[in-house]
Amino acid sequence: PSAPQVELPHRGLLKVELFEAGDSHGLSLRVPEWAISDPYTEKMTTLMWNGYMNARDLGGLPTALSSSGVTAAGRIARGPRRERLTETGWKDARAWGLASVVDLRCADEIGAGEGDHAISDAVLAGITIVNAPTEDQTDLEFWEVCAPILDSPEYWVHNWRLQPQLVLGALDAIASSLPGTLVHCSAGRDRTGMITALLLGNAGVTPAAVVADYAASVHAMATVEYFAPGTERQAVQSPEEVDQWLLDKLPIVHDAAERTHEIFDLLGVSISTRSALRKMLVQQ
Repeated sequence: PSAPQVELPHRGLLKVELFEAGDSHGLSLRVPEWAISDPYTEKMTTLMWNGYMNARDLGGLPTALSSSGVTAAGRIARGPRRERLTETGWKDARAWGLASVVDLRCADEIGAGEGDHAISDAVLAGITIVNAPTEDQTDLEFWEVCAPILDSPEYWVHNWRLQPQLVLGALDAIASSLPGTLVHCSAGRDRTGMITALLLGNAGVTPAAVVADYAASVHAMATVEYFAPGTERQAVQSPEEVDQWLLDKLPIVHDAAERTHEIFDLLGVSISTRSALRKMLVQQ
């Protein structure tokens, strides 16, 4: 049977399945609870750091593990490559409480390029920057499997299977960082999206809120043609096109948030690291 899409007023999508039963014909509607509405976007804290985009504080999201009912603000932020920040942007980040940066990119992606801002060492003084790549793109098996889907959460499971030690290293780096931590990759969407989904899932954040956070980053980068100097031009997408693209991607994010502890077992994340990560986002 075909599965046409019906757009809803709240900017979501219903999946409509046609069915036949004898001489009867009809429609079967399957609408996951997290797809019906998105009450979480308004609770997200967008960080307005000069020169930056797609940056959010992971605080304020619903979790039953916190005494406040939400994740703690000012502890972990997510964003794109830090080279986008102007000197004023770094000052904005310090005002937020920036103390640490965990960079998820490969070593050859790091550094200022054409159009980036010159930042003096004095501006960065006192901020600990750690490179903890989640993937090794020189690994032939990883590249063959993941290269076609690196812009989609479809690759996450392969990253966990083929290079668990790298994902584990990134999580350990965040756990040992001084809170006021910026976690970023290039676009702040794919690798950062994966790590953020695991951080939030470990903190007990509802899967629907994790899904909304991921979708927010995809929408934020949909009109950006170049994620970094020298990279391939990205196709600009309308909000409607993004929603259509997300339709079969959001269930993957939802599943990761629901199964975080199982995924942590696969990655070999220690009890101490799980606890440290949870404490960064959960108020006791």
